[in-house]
Formats: sequence, structure tokens, C-alpha cells
Amino acid sequence: MDIVAEYYRSLKPSYDSLDDEYYYRYQPEEGYKYELLLCLACKEVTLRKYFEADYADPEEVTIETLYPSAKSRLSGLPYRIQNAYQISLKVRVIDANAYAVLLGRILEMVCEDRKATGKNLFSKLQDLAAKGEIPAKLVGVADNLRHLRNVGAHASLGELTKDEIPILDDLCRAILEYVYSAPYLAEKAQQHLNRLKGKRAQEENKSGEDSEEIQ
Repeated sequence: MDIVAEYYRSLKPSYDSLDDEYYYRYQPEEGYKYELLLCLACKEVTLRKYFEADYADPEEVTIETLYPSAKSRLSGLPYRIQNAYQISLKVRVIDANAYAVLLGRILEMVCEDRKATGKNLFSKLQDLAAKGEIPAKLVGVADNLRHLRNVGAHASLGELTKDEIPILDDLCRAILEYVYSAPYLAEKAQQHLNRLKGKRAQEENKSGEDSEEIQ
């Protein structure tokens, strides 16, 4: 990426009098550096910032991307599928066709992970619905993603553009969230609730024991 614009916002306090100038000189220079970058591949811009100071180690700088905002990370995905999904997001801003192909591959990985059977991807999706792994309505969602994947993979079927990317995003996330994230978050919530119940029971037992000792 090319840095096309930079801005520095100093956190060093200002001074209003000559008495404060001496104090000002010995304050460390620190602030936030903002950079606007242009991607040479997709011609889109990225805005990022990082903390900069005289005393800071350049190797420990943490860069925060302000734009475009990243979607929340999906929870509960198997490592192999999570890795494939992260790779697809890197391709997302470069080529819609390649992105669709990678999401279609993720769909196949989901079917493989959930032990779906069938002669093709659509029949495997129907098998997942029959097993209760996904609702029947989600089969249509997944099949739409499959069709878009085919368009991206075969030039004779047409060309996907950046206008289709939000659709691809929503279709893929709908499937991954239902199959993996929702059950994972529900289990985490239940575990947390069980811990709270256990802690409350211990406190009640301890309170009862203390009352008996006082009597």
C-alpha cells in the first residue's frame, strides 16, 4: 500500500506562559499517528492509527485499522474452517470471483466437518437439513452461495463484481453463525450460568454454616 496522507495528533501538553515553557521542553513527545493508505490492487483506501512516542519501542507498535471496519470475528469455528475464512477475507478486497470460490470451498468444508452425505454439494446441504444440523431455509441460503461460487469459478457463467461481495458475506456468515457460533455462544453462556449458580450455592451454604456457629 502507498501512504497518501499522514496526520500527527500530539498528546504533549501546551503551555500558556514562559514559566511553563521550561517544563514543556522536558516532556516526552508522544501522540497518535494517522495514515491514509491506498491499495494498489483494489484502489480502495485504509485509515489506520498507532501510538508514537520518543520512548516507545518501534517493534512493539500496535496498529489499529479505523476504516474499513472489520466485522466481528466468528466464534466457535473449527481451526481449519476459521483459517480458510480468514484467508478468504484477505482476497475479498482484491477479486469478487476468487472470494466466491473460496467461500464455496468453506461451504464444502462445513459439509465435510458435519459428516454430510450426498453426491454433490446441494444434496449434502439437504442431508444436513434432514439431520437438523441446519434449518431447511438455510439450505436455500447455502445453495445461493453455491450458485455464486459457480459464477466466480467459471468465466462462461458471467462475472461477479464488488456489488455481490456484501451478499456473499451475509450468506456465508449466516451459515457459519448458525452451525458453529450460535451453539458455541449458547454453551459458553450456560457454563457461565452454571458457575454463577455454583458460586451462589456455595455462598448460601457458607452463610448457613456461619448461622449455625453463631447459634
